[in-house]
Amino acid sequence: YDTHKFAKGRGSSKTFYSVVFNDIMGLEDGSNNGVHANDIKLALEGRIKEGHKFNQVSPVTKNDPGYNESPSAEDRVHVLVCVMSANTQITPSILEKMKSVRATASELGIPQMAMMTHIDDACPETEKDLKTVYKSKYLRKKMKDFSAAVGIPINCIFPVKSYSEEIDLNDDVDFLILSALKKMVDFGDDFIEKNC
Repeated sequence: YDTHKFAKGRGSSKTFYSVVFNDIMGLEDGSNNGVHANDIKLALEGRIKEGHKFNQVSPVTKNDPGYNESPSAEDRVHVLVCVMSANTQITPSILEKMKSVRATASELGIPQMAMMTHIDDACPETEKDLKTVYKSKYLRKKMKDFSAAVGIPINCIFPVKSYSEEIDLNDDVDFLILSALKKMVDFGDDFIEKNC
């Protein structure tokens, strides 16, 4: 369970932005593959300690050293973001895990969104010109299908291209990533205003 912070400056007097990301291993097909849905639910509540290594075979228990007995408001998840590839088909077992995690997030009042990655690999038109991403019928269908299957509204699903082969920054790539990031921050602010 890794926390990623963003430094404002360099050197020994670093300060950080108030936005942090907690990264968790992905959901996998089958019951003993990937992170357990119950472990993600515990993370949503802030009950997983930083640096905890998830076990694919057994979920976290209260006796586990990675279990946080008394989470603070800062430990809780403020926005649940599902990251999925536009190139993969979601299996029924992963879909059930996702629905279970989403149900818990909804009960906790946690806003939810998704990022659809690898849009350039999935759609030749978008690979040629990222500005066509919202015109792509293929990607629109993928987003609609995901929305219908999981329940995340289509306006909360953001297509993005990851930097993979580029050496320099690209405004079109940045625009998509920053649009998703802005929505995450907005959702997080809303959650904090309501719950903290």
